[in-house]
Amino acid sequence: MNLSSLPRIGVVVPPENPTAEPEFNHLLSPRMNVYTSRFPVTPGAGLREMLETYNDVLPETVGAFGRMRLHAAVVACSASHYLLDPDGDRTFCAELSARAGFPVQSSTQAILTACEALGVNRLTLVSPYESWLTDTSRTFWEQAGLTVDGVVRVPAAQDPSGDDHYDPYEVTTEVILERVRARKLPEDTALLFTGTGMATLAALTELARTDADRTLLTSNLASAWWARRVADDGAPAEHPLLRRLERAAA
Repeated sequence: MNLSSLPRIGVVVPPENPTAEPEFNHLLSPRMNVYTSRFPVTPGAGLREMLETYNDVLPETVGAFGRMRLHAAVVACSASHYLLDPDGDRTFCAELSARAGFPVQSSTQAILTACEALGVNRLTLVSPYESWLTDTSRTFWEQAGLTVDGVVRVPAAQDPSGDDHYDPYEVTTEVILERVRARKLPEDTALLFTGTGMATLAALTELARTDADRTLLTSNLASAWWARRVADDGAPAEHPLLRRLERAAA
């Protein structure tokens, strides 16, 4: 295989995110090359301030790809785009695309595009976020015209006091499956696993086996699906979760 001839996909990633690049590579390999640009470290900043900083510096972070000719780029940070309303998010992506000279899409807009293609209008969120960000996420999807049937909270651990501790980067597959299976879900609701930093491929593979008819979406899966639509040659996806999504959206 001539690697230099493959489509090039850029991914913009928070500096501590350990999940986005491995999942994009698993989902898109071997038909695409994935390249990354990372947001700057923001020492001392709280979560909201950090996310606002990401939005402020995003044009320069996309610009860090320089003169590399990308077919498309994805902003693999859902949380920062939840701070924008859906229309503002869409406008921001259009401005980034015009500036970069190639399509730039947020993971949030990729999810909305996938929902439209799939005919999805009801979601149950699977959230690894603390309460205020979970609520912000829910408001974003509702403003986009989707019905949110409920939220499945997936903590990373429990504090010594017994309170749930939330960190997307530390959530385990076991907790995801335990929390989802404990919830009685409406038949027509899609499961949306929010955030690009929560590792989900193993959990989705198991859920796709046991709940074959339910739509399963994640930030990274929807973004990889969007990237293939924009840049691929039309060959069938290699990864079974992408093949499952593409069949449903056909």
